[in-house]
Amino acid sequence: MTKEYPGGKASVVIAVLTYCRAHDLVELLPELLDQAATVSRSIEILVVDNDPHGGARDQVAAVAASSGSVPVRYVHEPIPGIAAGRNRALTEADHAQVLIFIDDDERPTAQWLMQLLDTYATFRPAAVVGPVLSRYDTEPEPWIRAGGFFERRRFATGTPVSLAATNNLLLDLVQVRRLGLQFDERFGISGGSDSLFTRQLHRLGGQMIWCDEAIVIDVVPASRLTREWVLQRAFRMGNTWSRINLDDTAHGERMLVRATMVARGTARVLGGLARYLTGLIIGQLPHRARGLRTAARGAGMLSGSVGSIYHEYKR
Repeated sequence: MTKEYPGGKASVVIAVLTYCRAHDLVELLPELLDQAATVSRSIEILVVDNDPHGGARDQVAAVAASSGSVPVRYVHEPIPGIAAGRNRALTEADHAQVLIFIDDDERPTAQWLMQLLDTYATFRPAAVVGPVLSRYDTEPEPWIRAGGFFERRRFATGTPVSLAATNNLLLDLVQVRRLGLQFDERFGISGGSDSLFTRQLHRLGGQMIWCDEAIVIDVVPASRLTREWVLQRAFRMGNTWSRINLDDTAHGERMLVRATMVARGTARVLGGLARYLTGLIIGQLPHRARGLRTAARGAGMLSGSVGSIYHEYKR
């Protein structure tokens, strides 16, 4: 049975950020409407289109015309970068108490929405974070599966976490507004604005709670199931990790944090290459793939740590 949510009849906005994926919206929006109909609260679905040409407008309008009692609203955010889209969602949800982010290429599992809201009602946190599981358009080659490139962390429901992405995230907007948080648009193109946002939320005292039952499925297209793409992704993740750590550190402490990131990145590169070579010698595919993944992430950490020196003094 669904619990009572803080404040009585909560206003909940489900935000879908989209960029040139109108075909994904055709699948996702009806699923969100079905779930919204099962929750006895005021729900609005908001589509933030970051395509400069507003390419999803017609598809959203078609869904909205037959959405019944659940409103579906379209807004166009022409400023490039996902951080601008996330901030637009915050602005457009200024009337709401709860904002839920889900990506346009994801699909919610049964009772996803109810599980998020029930966990929110139980713990009253600043954020509820749910797991993302991957589903592949085509079967990946054994090397990619062995490397665990699309594996993500899982915790027991109720576990506090300190970092999250926006691909399955509920925010208590009352707490977010009180803390004055927004997504940093300097990370709009490179990615990482969600990691920085949730890191700052946690540092300022906002509790984030894991809900392991609120699963969404990430639909991975064949174009991402290549060795080049997954290694580039590992590099970007390491690069972003270093940058957000440095950006969220007081100026006087950055030299120490940078040195730490360089040391950790170097250790990952060397350790990853050693594991890769071990895999070659003993003929173990997981060692080879995971070793290169670790090395790529370490190289990204080094790039983010050293490159940030230029960006810091360029300001």
